[in-house]
Amino acid sequence: MAIGIAFPNALTAPICGCTFPAMPPPQHRSITPRAGAFAIFVSALWSGNSIAIKSGLEYAPPLRLGWYRFLTGAVVIVIWAIYTRADLRVRRREFRILTILGLLFCVQLAFMNLGLKYTTAGHGAVLSVTFPIWMAILAHFFIAGDRMVPSRLFGILVAYAGVVVISLDGLGGDASGEVLLGDILSIIGGFLLGARLIYNARQSGRIDPNKLLLAQAAFGAAVFIPAGLIFEGEPWIMNKELAISIFYQGAVIAGFGFISNLWLIQRYLPSQVGVLNLTQPVFGIILAWLILDEPLTNLLWAGAILVTLGAGLAQRRTRRDKTPPRNCLRTTPGPTTQRIGITDPNASDEQSE
Repeated sequence: MAIGIAFPNALTAPICGCTFPAMPPPQHRSITPRAGAFAIFVSALWSGNSIAIKSGLEYAPPLRLGWYRFLTGAVVIVIWAIYTRADLRVRRREFRILTILGLLFCVQLAFMNLGLKYTTAGHGAVLSVTFPIWMAILAHFFIAGDRMVPSRLFGILVAYAGVVVISLDGLGGDASGEVLLGDILSIIGGFLLGARLIYNARQSGRIDPNKLLLAQAAFGAAVFIPAGLIFEGEPWIMNKELAISIFYQGAVIAGFGFISNLWLIQRYLPSQVGVLNLTQPVFGIILAWLILDEPLTNLLWAGAILVTLGAGLAQRRTRRDKTPPRNCLRTTPGPTTQRIGITDPNASDEQSE
């Protein structure tokens, strides 16, 4: 019995002899229960970000609050980089990637802060959670092996229905044009956040995560500081409430939260990590009730149940996630691909006769 060994251009099944398309890279595998629990914990922290921003906007304008956050987060990232002995030198081939990422981050945060200036903290907490939906859609096109299978699509639609229900709870006679504008800006910010996280995932294994995060902070500060000085004339104020808001946005979210999210999406399928972030409205509702004394309504709870149910359905692993299809189409091997096959000597003898 002769056995041939195949290397990387294609994966060949030893039984059926079919050649499968490339499987997901080792960095992007199905999320484990422990990683899922950690992702939910990080999601709970992120749910308080819109509340911290809304509170900070009472004492600082959007652009100034943004670079406060950048500088605070950069301190945490530098400490982590020193602890992990990360190589922070920027090489020529990395400059273009870091520039795109930094610009995406600046635009996304500008939309988020401006959106929260006009809409409510509750709306912002919910609408910012649309980014996992955009992540799942974009991952289908840009992340190898992260396909939009029917069960995942159904779960995302259920979760999105919950997001809509929660949003409807905030609409009514008191809704104004400013709130609607803030909602639109927040949705755009959610899309840009999803696009940025997918772009981060595509760079996994190429650039140190600390370098990616510091590039975001550096570009944010370089853009927001002069823009704030030019366009914002509000007086400079620093008090306990603003300091807590900056610490939460910078150290907890821009520092620990970003490091944790990047660690997750570089190791697990981004769409699965993103779906778990759809639990944020549940935590956001509770935090808004505890901190801002916002009422807990039936629509809010109905939306929270839909979001949780949808996240669970989309997280459920299917047979397609676990094993390649049995009835696959044979593809032509690349020039350097060798097949894995089992040769029966008796069959060769019969053919020679």
